[in-house]
Amino acid sequence: MSTPVRLAAFLIGLVVAFAVATGIGRAVGPLDVAVEEHSTDDAAHGDTSTTDEDGHEDEDGHEEGAHQSGPAAGSTVPGLVSRQDGFALRLASPEARAGRQVPLSFTVETSSGRPLLDYQTVHERDLHLIVVRRDLTGFQHVHPTLDRRTGTWSTALDLTPGTWRVIADFTPQGWDGLTLADDLFVPGDFRPAPELADRRTDSVAGYDVSLRADAAPGVDTVVSLTVQREERPVTDLSPYLGASGHLVAIRSGDLGYLHVHPEEGSSGPRIDFATTFPTAGVYRLFLDFKHRGAVHTADFTVVAGGAPQEAPAHDH
Repeated sequence: MSTPVRLAAFLIGLVVAFAVATGIGRAVGPLDVAVEEHSTDDAAHGDTSTTDEDGHEDEDGHEEGAHQSGPAAGSTVPGLVSRQDGFALRLASPEARAGRQVPLSFTVETSSGRPLLDYQTVHERDLHLIVVRRDLTGFQHVHPTLDRRTGTWSTALDLTPGTWRVIADFTPQGWDGLTLADDLFVPGDFRPAPELADRRTDSVAGYDVSLRADAAPGVDTVVSLTVQREERPVTDLSPYLGASGHLVAIRSGDLGYLHVHPEEGSSGPRIDFATTFPTAGVYRLFLDFKHRGAVHTADFTVVAGGAPQEAPAHDH
């Protein structure tokens, strides 16, 4: 065979080998890597991991690509999806009745479809559940109980008619923290709350709480809250969830959930939290603080990137 013929045959062989290798790579490559930014459906994802009888993922089950994928491009606020990085929030039912102490149950599933059982404790709990109606009323911060036999979390809520956002904040063992959320529908006569205006003071159970923060969008800021009772500073706040207080911030509209980090070492009257208001918009903030054995919740509204209009404080 002549030299030109040998060279042509060699090049053809390389092309064929590349095509075969590419096809095989697509066929057996890692699954569950892509994140659906707005997907809340129940479509099953493929999985190449193995899970033991107790629902523990082995090391091969934690695909490196999946762990690093994070939210899809353009997502800047957690809590907008019900599935991410192969994990999914599954409500036992998308509908609940209105009333007090209404039972709610759910699971956190791995990419294999089995319940997640191993969590890392953060702020003294394995999972924090935030529930708020879509008009940002009825806020509840609860800590469900996990049945390790079934992988089901259970709690009870006070619900009024409307659509509620159920937000699970947790950290799978060996992973970064995740925030997954889904809607819960409560049938009945729904009467939405009035449109929110900027309000940075609140009164609850005899306590007066004020908020100060730079609300410029996209800027790292410290949210400072001051607690008073009978016009006197409260200097003996008790630790709550491992800190001097716990702050939740939710963006109006899409109900994006902001990660807020408490500063250390304060027992009042001032409590500081580090966060960022990622975009212009209206944000509702909820402060849980503990004093004299009781936990109280104060709420505020911050308009980021606009001219704030102060609304009067209200008592709970």
